[in-house]
Amino acid sequence: MSKKVVVGMSGGVDSAVCAYLLKKEGYDVIGLTLRNWQSSDGEESRCCEIDDARCIADHIGFPFYTFNCISEFEQKVTKPFICEYINGNTPNPCIECNRYVKWERMLYFANIRQADFIATGHYASVIKLDNGRYTVKKALHAAKDQTYMLYKLSQEQLSRTLMPLGKYSKDEVREIAGNAGIIVANKPDSQEICFVPDGDYAGFIERNALDFNSVEGNFVDEEGKILGRHKGIIHYTIGQRKGLGIAFGVPMFVKEIKTDTNEVVLSEDKALYTDEIFVNDLNFLSIEDIKPGEEIPARVKIRYRHDGENAVLTRFNDDTLRIVFENPVRAATAGQSAVFYDDNECVIGGGKIIRKTW
Repeated sequence: MSKKVVVGMSGGVDSAVCAYLLKKEGYDVIGLTLRNWQSSDGEESRCCEIDDARCIADHIGFPFYTFNCISEFEQKVTKPFICEYINGNTPNPCIECNRYVKWERMLYFANIRQADFIATGHYASVIKLDNGRYTVKKALHAAKDQTYMLYKLSQEQLSRTLMPLGKYSKDEVREIAGNAGIIVANKPDSQEICFVPDGDYAGFIERNALDFNSVEGNFVDEEGKILGRHKGIIHYTIGQRKGLGIAFGVPMFVKEIKTDTNEVVLSEDKALYTDEIFVNDLNFLSIEDIKPGEEIPARVKIRYRHDGENAVLTRFNDDTLRIVFENPVRAATAGQSAVFYDDNECVIGGGKIIRKTW
């Protein structure tokens, strides 16, 4: 009897090829699109384009279902996203969505359908290590690697997850789709957060945050000297240069956001570098934990597009790690995630950046 797998269908080429490959391998495939978000004018998220997903399922030949997760998505993703920005942080909503919405709801549906596995079109591979733990390994083609967004998954979730695209490049995936006659073979990738398709995060927050008004304040330098006026802290993130609306004799960047004084600190680029950060909200994959006194060498990425830097991880207190880098990293940003990799490019774990010094 063939194994049954529920494939998360976004309506894009990656999830389509994921389903196609698994069906070719002999799996009993069921397609599922999660309805995560809908705008006030009825526009669906790029993560849940149901019509395209249904057409793909019909073409390849497997049953297709939708599952309404709008309430869960609001509670676990959009509300925390808004709160983080209001508090001067820059969040990773896709990481929270993966852990608390996509995988939770897909596994719930899989249990209802008595499926053995769930599967996604992420560019990564699920690995079971000799110590019995599950982790994700970087995609063979680094340009599309998505392990950074997956570090928060639980052992239970990973133990029932298939990711068949880890060994393919995007061009190869599009070629497979084209040869199979899949209609979305050349569909463009989504570049923005699914619930902010126009990229205007501040506008989204202003429209959706209850009892919040974006208040103007001061741009200041590192000594506190007033440099000009900003239009509200939700419009800025660490390392930002464009859109400041103020000119200087040298390039200036956002170094810090002070919510208590409603100030945005500007500095030259060299002041953005640090060789130490602290992270909490930890999740470990390849190991169970880092014990007090233990030193774990790792390659650490501090944002999705960061190449990573060699570092040493140590336990700072019960819920916080200290990360010391071999070479300083630029624009470590509170709210973003630091993800730790071993020499085999497998994820050790990760956590949320909370501050640069203690």
